[in-house]
Amino acid sequence: MTDSGTKLHGFFRSGASYRVRVALALKGIAYDGAFYRLRSGEQRAEAYLALNPQGLVPALEIDGVVLTQSLAICEYLDETHDGPKLLPEDAVMRARVRAAAQVIACDTHPIQNLKVLGRIKALGHDENAWAAQVIEEGFDAYDTLIAPYAGSFSFGDTVSLADLCLIPQLVNARRFGVDVQRWPRLLAVEKACLAHPAFIAANPATQPDAE
Repeated sequence: MTDSGTKLHGFFRSGASYRVRVALALKGIAYDGAFYRLRSGEQRAEAYLALNPQGLVPALEIDGVVLTQSLAICEYLDETHDGPKLLPEDAVMRARVRAAAQVIACDTHPIQNLKVLGRIKALGHDENAWAAQVIEEGFDAYDTLIAPYAGSFSFGDTVSLADLCLIPQLVNARRFGVDVQRWPRLLAVEKACLAHPAFIAANPATQPDAE
């Protein structure tokens, strides 16, 4: 997809970039891509730091501005562009969807990302065991939070912001050897998501920079 007015700076394997790719696809927003090999440190180049001083992906150039942090980007797209809504109209349900999303995006993914795992390893600990434990704890909480809600997706029969966070984390879980069969509801949600056109378009394996 290309559109000279919108550019997503990311990496095919980045879970946060994956979330934003799904949101863009759901909203029908075409974009150009700029790609950064994270293990090579390309995201810390001066030119990219001028866009995102954290040196993390993604960053999104859209509507004449640069946005960072995947949840902030997704909510911006939800508020300013047509297409399926990522957050419910009801305030209580909106808070619950955000809470589930943040279990993954704030309390699970960030403490098992590349930077943190490098520091864990430097301290002499098993970084893979650390990542697996963090993910298992996050999935246990997420599974409990969505248990009251039936439907194909985490909160009913429509894709929500929570699903955009869950599916990339399941990819990470398998990379670290987590036995995801422990959470059949999460796997059912994953199956529904992976059949959805927006998730198909955003699949890491089909991105231009996939290795």
